[in-house]
Amino acid sequence: MSERLSVLKTYKLYVGGKFPRSESGRVYEVTTATSAGDAAGKGTWLANAPLASRKDARDAVVAARKAFGGWSGATAYNRGQILYRVAEMLEGRREQFVAEVADAEGRSKAKAAAQVDAAIDRWVWYAGWSDKVAQIAGSSNPVAGPYFNLSAPEPTGVVAVVAPQESSFLGLVSVLAPVIVTGNTAVVVAAERAPLPALSLAEVLATSDLPGGVVNLLSGRTTELAAPLAAHQDVNALDLTGADAESAKELETAAADNLKRVLRPRAQDWSADPGTDRLLAFLETKTVWHPMGV
Repeated sequence: MSERLSVLKTYKLYVGGKFPRSESGRVYEVTTATSAGDAAGKGTWLANAPLASRKDARDAVVAARKAFGGWSGATAYNRGQILYRVAEMLEGRREQFVAEVADAEGRSKAKAAAQVDAAIDRWVWYAGWSDKVAQIAGSSNPVAGPYFNLSAPEPTGVVAVVAPQESSFLGLVSVLAPVIVTGNTAVVVAAERAPLPALSLAEVLATSDLPGGVVNLLSGRTTELAAPLAAHQDVNALDLTGADAESAKELETAAADNLKRVLRPRAQDWSADPGTDRLLAFLETKTVWHPMGV
């Protein structure tokens, strides 16, 4: 019996709920990491990932803006249900992600499994916050007069996220989940040297009842993609977690042109309790006055 021909996986971008190749037609080689924390990618060939262009980034912003109205208008309970469904789907594909994280980050299978399990648990954790975040971010304010004065959190809008470079899956989930659970939509630049877990996550999102355009995932050169997103007039906020110190300063300057909210990069232990900082980072506060009834 002759040997079967290998069927290699074709990785694609995720934009507007669809899986396009880069409009530029470019790809780049992704290789295994030689050790945990290695970002050089000097190991064996894994796949060709799409090398997204500035045009792909702009298309992703258009898709995110189109999806914002429906997603922000959905009930918090419904958003929580969808995030929990993502966790369910990830649990069913756990072994695939363990293998991809092990290759991407140079970890043993046991350590990669711990990262994947933590990422699944984090989806569940953030799903549970969907209908509770208003309780810690909202308030009833005392005023001098016969009025109710109520403050309630609302999503900022389209958030561009530069994903962590050293934690291709747990770090990615830790920055993405809090953005979307609060009603924002996201354009994510995956870890440059280890984009495959992120691109596989897109396949899970596409089959988890998440509306197209709520999350858009791009792979490629971080500096090439982050610059147009930071300067884009229809991006409302910017998470620079995965940017290096030098480029972060330039991106923050570009973001100031339309007063984007900016979350600066900082040292992070992705296995630690995430707290509520990221849940609150991309929320606005709406205050309403209403006369008291007689």
